[in-house]
Amino acid sequence: MYRLNKIKLFVLDMDGTIYIGKNVLPGAREFVSAVKRSGKKIMYFTNNASNDHSIYIERLTGMGFNADESEIFTAGDVTAKYLTTHRTNASVYLVGTPALERSFRQYGIRLTDGSEADIVVSSFDTTLTYDKLVKACNLIRGGAEYFCTHPDYNCPVEGGYIPDSGAIAALITAATGVKPRFFGKPCRETADIIAEQSGIPKSEIAVVGDRLYTDIALGKNHGLLSVLVLSGETKLTDISGENTPDITVNGIGDLIQYIN
Repeated sequence: MYRLNKIKLFVLDMDGTIYIGKNVLPGAREFVSAVKRSGKKIMYFTNNASNDHSIYIERLTGMGFNADESEIFTAGDVTAKYLTTHRTNASVYLVGTPALERSFRQYGIRLTDGSEADIVVSSFDTTLTYDKLVKACNLIRGGAEYFCTHPDYNCPVEGGYIPDSGAIAALITAATGVKPRFFGKPCRETADIIAEQSGIPKSEIAVVGDRLYTDIALGKNHGLLSVLVLSGETKLTDISGENTPDITVNGIGDLIQYIN
């Protein structure tokens, strides 16, 4: 656990890590308070790009986390920052929610109605229509680049799961034969932009989460300390040699004693 002493930024997954549904997990608020008292930083990161920052702020503050908007980051933000940095002035057709559309426009991205576009971006779209799919597929077949905010196939909800961004992307790929460039966890661009956004080197950043294939893979593959909490999706029996986290604890509260 000595490696935690070198960490200056803790990137926290949310659902399954600091809360489940409407219930705050034991020690989560205390962990965040301990990190901030020590002069270190917190970033709340979710792959779910269907909501904007205001929704996450309302949820977190309602649970007693006293979160600031500057601490919220999503796969949608990663995608938007990549577009504004590497595809300046490109026109984009977005298969996403109105909240994600607002976020992209705030970044200055030029969105189209689907009649033309340089790039198609698909995401977790709970307002998905067949018309959106047809427009996206036609543009991709016509040569538009294809990006996807995050690769998750299912989104956990009360009572089970609903199709997520990766499932929508799989449909578009099946229809066009074109695979998207993914963003969000566990993709390299996410680690790069987190380091750039925070001004903290990757060697001093820890990602804390409950999923091996997103949270832990982000850390292991891109130079961040990976911390698995067993309060969410992953069980001990799921861990194998190649996906073993740097640190494994039962819950986030177990980390408090190592923050100083």
